Amino acid sequence: MTEQYHIRGRTTKEIAASVEALVARGTLSPGTQLPSVRRLAGDLGVSPTTAAAALRELARRGIVVSEERRGSTVSPRPPVATPPPAPLLPPGVRDLTTGDPDPALLPDLAAALGELEVPVRLYGGDPAVPELLELARADIASLGVPAEHLCVVSGALDGVERVLAAQLRPGDRVAVEDPGYPNALDLLRALGLVPVPVAIDDAGMLPDALARALAAGAGAVLVTPRSQNPTGAALDARRAAELRAALGRAPDVLVIEDDHLGAVAGVPAHTVVPGSARWAFVRSVAKSLGPDLRLAFIAGDAETVARVGGRLQLGPGWVSHVLQRLVLRLLRDPAVAALRERAARTYQARRDALIAALAAHGVAAHGRTGMNVWIPVPDEATAVRALLQEGWAVRPGAEYRLESPPAIRVTTAALEPEEAERLAEALARALEPGRRTRAA
Repeated sequence: MTEQYHIRGRTTKEIAASVEALVARGTLSPGTQLPSVRRLAGDLGVSPTTAAAALRELARRGIVVSEERRGSTVSPRPPVATPPPAPLLPPGVRDLTTGDPDPALLPDLAAALGELEVPVRLYGGDPAVPELLELARADIASLGVPAEHLCVVSGALDGVERVLAAQLRPGDRVAVEDPGYPNALDLLRALGLVPVPVAIDDAGMLPDALARALAAGAGAVLVTPRSQNPTGAALDARRAAELRAALGRAPDVLVIEDDHLGAVAGVPAHTVVPGSARWAFVRSVAKSLGPDLRLAFIAGDAETVARVGGRLQLGPGWVSHVLQRLVLRLLRDPAVAALRERAARTYQARRDALIAALAAHGVAAHGRTGMNVWIPVPDEATAVRALLQEGWAVRPGAEYRLESPPAIRVTTAALEPEEAERLAEALARALEPGRRTRAA
């Protein structure tokens, strides 16, 4: 196997660099199984200690994922530039894999840009447009989140990464939802952090599961207050209070909330950050105004926001004021506000239509909020393959899961209700009457 992939090297550094180069070229694709420590050491003529150290270094940087029983595989999204994947879907297949918002429910950016007045900005000055910061402060405070300290970053995951880098060190453990957002899981691994799975239901993290993760040494927790990806879970007032109580027993834990869907979530945000000493609340505009608007706000404790803002100034300096003023103009536009309200109603109707259609065929699913529906299945590969044969592309759940059972994810953002019935019928056929599953 090693010879097949042309892994080379005699030292830990050389072996790790060889694997990284193969991943970057696309020779080793995501999910590829790597040789065992013994096989790698034998093929290269090095000690098992050297081979194991190379795999640990690759795992520390998120290039591979190592599990005790499965060995090491290439990460689903390794943090190195790789060739773009070739189109995998045959013509005519309905693509429900993306997680994207419906373009028809996004504002017209070209029209807004045509009306935008942007003063010349040189180096120095405020990193954030003051009017935008005040608007964001009022919006976040209305959710019950303290917003005295605030900064602007380039999207939700950029904000999450900056907070993690500001407060944690490689090797630290982070409690995460399971199933959870794979990009966040890969980001943790790329930073050398260790994801600790916390089971969830439709109301979010289970308090007892979070308490166990904290007792096991998790120094941070990453929470989605609503529209959790992939399950659509959303905290209610009771669950948020229970999670705050669990976090209150671990006062030094860093708490990060990612409100990525924001205004189009369709339900109120119940926050867990009040009472925490170290915390950040990240609110993105990408899903409601457009994914190409790489902008999010971070509210947090004074130290965390100061560290994030200071590091930002040492690197890119600031998020483009052209972009900030465009977002400000959109957020002030009553027509855009009405469009976002319509989007929230539409996303809910489309989710509900699929869940109802599945229920009529005896198939349970999760999708309380958000743009996706999570459907437990006995075997992901079988379900995905069967649906593809009938013209539907859905996402296998493996990349979202750490310990939770198999499922598939369907993006419903642009799925019309009349399509939902056909998809439900196809999935019911794929599962077969005796193999339908209950909700986890």
